[in-house]
Amino acid sequence: MNDWRIYRGAGLPHDEIRRLPAPPPWRDFSTGGADDTLAGSDRRLGVKRRLVQNHHPRPEETDAVNAALYLRRPLLVTGNPGTGKSTLAHAVAHELRLGRVLRWPIVSRSTLQDGLYRYDAIGRLQDVQLERAQAGAPAAAAPAGIGSYIRLGPLGTALLPSEQPRVLLIDELDKSDLDLPNDLLNALEEGEFAIPELERLADREPVVEVLSDDGRKVPVYGGRIRCTTFPFIVLTSNGERDFPAALLRRCIRLELEPPGEEQLGAMIEAHLGTDAAAGDGEQGLVQRFLNREPGEVIATDQLLNALYLTQHASRAERVTRERIADMLMQPLDQPR
Repeated sequence: MNDWRIYRGAGLPHDEIRRLPAPPPWRDFSTGGADDTLAGSDRRLGVKRRLVQNHHPRPEETDAVNAALYLRRPLLVTGNPGTGKSTLAHAVAHELRLGRVLRWPIVSRSTLQDGLYRYDAIGRLQDVQLERAQAGAPAAAAPAGIGSYIRLGPLGTALLPSEQPRVLLIDELDKSDLDLPNDLLNALEEGEFAIPELERLADREPVVEVLSDDGRKVPVYGGRIRCTTFPFIVLTSNGERDFPAALLRRCIRLELEPPGEEQLGAMIEAHLGTDAAAGDGEQGLVQRFLNREPGEVIATDQLLNALYLTQHASRAERVTRERIADMLMQPLDQPR
């Protein structure tokens, strides 16, 4: 019987790491380069998603997405972890061919400034001091312009003028401090913002090139950025806090339910292929997920992890497979 384990805990060095199989598709970072705008979407949507292209989301999901597109309003998506909130942004970008999804992951220290742009004042000061120190040296380089020290954030890049909307994912907004949802209001309502460091130079330098979140140089006119096409913005929340009414009235709201049997089968097929849930053990894992207790939170990626890993354990090792499933499919709402 083949041993599926790479690490055995025996303390004896060996070369079994070479037997490590390919990673799960949603954790494969080897495909795509800097120019591959869909590499992240492949991990989110599944590299085999063409096999389930006839599967459709629930009607209320498509209605909410279309309402946000028509009304040029952000889409606020709430639901338990693993229900596909973030994936929805990638699905829209993929189907509508809107390119790479701009992602702004929110933490407790996130500010509006992080999403709009960053100005490296210290780096510029250091370069100026270095230039002064080398002023007497031959072939001293000319100091870089201020645009070299400004980089747009995901929100700032999404608001750049464009013919088609960019897709922006503001992930886990409920993790922010109390001020960020209110701070977002003006940018989301007006679709523009100023860069004061460039506004002060507008008379001398009306056009300045800065770096975007995509890594491209883009022109900024008069120190202000204003969208010509409002981006498709998805704000996600795990429902851990309430948001101010001023933000809610500016958003289209969607509550995502856990995937049903049809959606779950399509998701498994997209990521792992048609035979991923065919065996008795795999069907048991799927039924365990579908028959979980009401209110018990188990994310779909926990199921995918369990299906992937138990496929590599020998089918004769029933106890091992069950132990792996118990480890990977622990309810998220039950502390241990």
